[in-house]
Formats: sequence, structure tokens, C-alpha cells
Amino acid sequence: MSSATRQTTTTPRARRLAAATLALGSCLALAVPVGGAAAAPTDPVPTVFFGDSYTANFGIAPVNNMDSERGWCFQATENYPAVAARRLKDRNITLDVQSDVSCGAALVHHFWESQQLPFGAGTLPPQQEALKDDTQLVVGSMGGNTLGFTSIIKQCSTKLREPSLMPGEPVDPDKPAGECQDFFTSGDGKEWLDYQFERVEGELENMLLRMSYFSPDADRVLVGYPRLVPQDTTKCLTAAPGQTELPFADISQDALPILDQVQKRLNDTMKKVAADDGADYVDLYGRTGTNTACDGADRGIGGLLEESKLELLGQKIPWYAHPNEKGRDLQAQHVAAKIEEVLNR
Repeated sequence: MSSATRQTTTTPRARRLAAATLALGSCLALAVPVGGAAAAPTDPVPTVFFGDSYTANFGIAPVNNMDSERGWCFQATENYPAVAARRLKDRNITLDVQSDVSCGAALVHHFWESQQLPFGAGTLPPQQEALKDDTQLVVGSMGGNTLGFTSIIKQCSTKLREPSLMPGEPVDPDKPAGECQDFFTSGDGKEWLDYQFERVEGELENMLLRMSYFSPDADRVLVGYPRLVPQDTTKCLTAAPGQTELPFADISQDALPILDQVQKRLNDTMKKVAADDGADYVDLYGRTGTNTACDGADRGIGGLLEESKLELLGQKIPWYAHPNEKGRDLQAQHVAAKIEEVLNR
């Protein structure tokens, strides 16, 4: 299948109908049913989870398939899809999880293109291959890696530009980290950021259309990202209990609002794309403002250089601002609530 081009139609029904033209060599538009289940199902709901490291819950151990190439996805055995499925089962809603193909470092286009794993560990098939004709629910998070959030963080940090501390490159290594606030609000930095958001929006539209094509009866739930930076950034000037590093390492307090604005814009973009295409959206950003990386004992996000539960070659891997167990449980809580709402519609 070739990559779908960005759609110019605007209504959810038009987008759904356009999805039917994605078959290789097909010139025939097929009618795609629109609408969710009338009531909570009594039978198990065939479900596929997709996504990046926030769905896989990078940083939480143990990891699924550690002895295979998929171990490099760092997908936690107890990631939020697994925890949400248990919460739903307690409410008499059973998910028949056909696949959880979430993988760390996944870009949106890895939904329809293969993903190269790090260190030459292999190649994973496109995530869309997990979708079946009888899949009734598709849930997950995508967009942060395509936006380049790691590069944005590195642009604002001198310390994290050291290759051994965090993968990836800053947007412009010639610009000092201390100038990142101005960099992203004017000139080339702003132009780069605006382009990245256009790219994310277009690729998310493509992804949702593909879900409708491969699983025409499925409800689609796009899950936003939890909030990283609090409204009161003075909280970020204190290390969390038991930690020596600040939650955002050497990123200055003046730069933290930029990170927050970028993250909110990403979530707003995801929400808009979901609404435009008739999909559902889970607003984690708006519900995790008191569980940011800077909320001490209540933090739901591990600090950039705080040791996670994972080890690689005998060394602890940092959280790199991913949900810890508390954050994972918040993800699961809100995702389960949305799934229950969707299936009871």
C-alpha cells in the first residue's frame, strides 16, 4: 500500500469515505459504516493498541518480549493498555486484545511503514498490520516523536546534548541552549516548529483514515500526552524526594513555558484531528496538571535524568520525562473511562 496523501475533505463522513480508496490499485470508493456500539458489549471486544513509548510505557519494568527484537520497543508488561484492560474487566467489559504493537521511538508514519529498531536489532512491520476486519476498538498515542520533542528538549539543554545522556540531536546545535526561548518563538526555530506541527497533523489524519479502512467497524481512540511542566514552574527548581537532579536537568526556568506551550499545542492538534475525523480523544494534558515531573512525591512523570526501572547493559536508563507507575495508572484510569463511554454509546 502506498502512503496516503493528506486529505482536503473536512467532514468526518467524507474522511471515512476517503479511507476506502486506500487499497492498492483500487479505484472504487467503498461505503464505510459510521457509528459506535449501541450499548456495552456482552462479548469480548476485539481490540488493538498502537503507539509510541507513552503507550508502551518506557521506563517501567519488566519488559515484554525482552528476548526477541520487540524487546527493543521497551514495552512494559504492565503498560497502560494492560492496566486499563483490567480496570474495564472489573466493570464487566472484557477486551479481547488482538495485539499491542506500541513501540518506543515510533513515529506516526510507522503506523504504515516499517520501524527500524536501534543498534541494528531488526525491523518491525507497520503497526497497521495488527488491524483486522473484526477489530472493534483501536487505542493509542502517536505524535510526540514525529514532532521532534526530544530535539526540542535538547535545544534547551546543554547537558542533554552530550550523546551519552539522551538520544537524538538538537534542532540547531549552533544555537546555545540558553537561547531556546527566542529560538522557538522567532526566525528559523519558529518556522521549523510550525512545519513540524503541519506534518504531525497531516500524518495523524492519514493514520486515522487507515484505521477506518482496515477496521471499518472499529471505534478509534486517540490518547493525548500527560502534562510534563506545571503552571507554576518554580516547582521545577527543587529536586524530587530522593533525587539529586532537577526534574528538567539544566533547562532554565525561563525555557520551561516553551516546553509546556509546545506540548499543549501538540495535544490540541491531536484533539482537533480526532474531532475532524469522528474519532474519540482522551485529554490527559488537562487532567494531569498536579502530577507533572515537578510535583515531587505526587509526580506522574519521571524526571529527564531520574533513574527509571529499566537497565541496559547493567546501567539504569533515565525516565527521559515518561510516565512512572503513578502516571501509568492515571493514563489507564482515563483511557478506561473513555473506552467505557465509547462502548456504552
